[in-house]
Amino acid sequence: MAKVVELTYFPVKGCAGLSVQEASMTPAGLPHDRSFMVVDENGVFRSQRRDPRLALIRPSVEADGTRLTLEAPGFGTVTVPVDSSSERRPVELFGAAFTGIDQGDEAAAWLSAVTGGPSRLVRVPPEHERITDGLVAGTSGYADSCAVHVISRSSMDALNERLVSDGAEPLPISRFRPNIVVDGWDDPHTEDLARRITVGSVELAYAKLAIRCAVTLVDQRSGCRSGREPIRTLATYRRAAQGGVAFGVKLAVVRPGRLSVGDDVTVSSWGASELHAGSAAPTM
Repeated sequence: MAKVVELTYFPVKGCAGLSVQEASMTPAGLPHDRSFMVVDENGVFRSQRRDPRLALIRPSVEADGTRLTLEAPGFGTVTVPVDSSSERRPVELFGAAFTGIDQGDEAAAWLSAVTGGPSRLVRVPPEHERITDGLVAGTSGYADSCAVHVISRSSMDALNERLVSDGAEPLPISRFRPNIVVDGWDDPHTEDLARRITVGSVELAYAKLAIRCAVTLVDQRSGCRSGREPIRTLATYRRAAQGGVAFGVKLAVVRPGRLSVGDDVTVSSWGASELHAGSAAPTM
């Protein structure tokens, strides 16, 4: 039986994640996941694609969501009250216009020092109504797209086998920043085919493959780019039909609820792979 072995949420887009043993899944994903975002002076989001040092920032949110703490090596910590009511400001995410609530000058000054450029911290406003794309529509905060990102351990093991056979070092699954890691699927990339998944009292639906970008080149422990892997190897066997290389899947939340590490992962519906013809894919 497949089970959840890791649960991770990322309070600030692009920054380090927090692992938990249990959580309440909301329509927009795990609590506080990508609820905050670092933007530049023009309101455009900062990402590890161009600001890999974001990986060094470790955020934490108090249980009641009223205070946010940011910590980074060499920069100490800053704790600010979470503002959910001030004036909205325009922000931009992959060219799409959204709004955010600025979290004040103290957080901005601290983030500017860490990133080395003018930065502000914004929060998703309560009225945020974002519709995400894919086979099943959903919603999310400031995530790249869908609410939940799932990868299986067997997929990661298969990739590392290829890396090692080519003389490269194996990589930790944190390179891909998944929300849920599943163990117990014998075939790598079984998650590609799962269309409806129940975990605890939560039901998730497949939206699309997770198309990988340069963030996977960033060592999440050092905040530095590290070679061409895993993109180089993924490109040899994980070409997506819509373009790009795929690893893991994006899911929409169709029934919120609670889930925990150790919960069974039950698939009630399966579908066909969206990999490019000729790419390696599991069969069910």
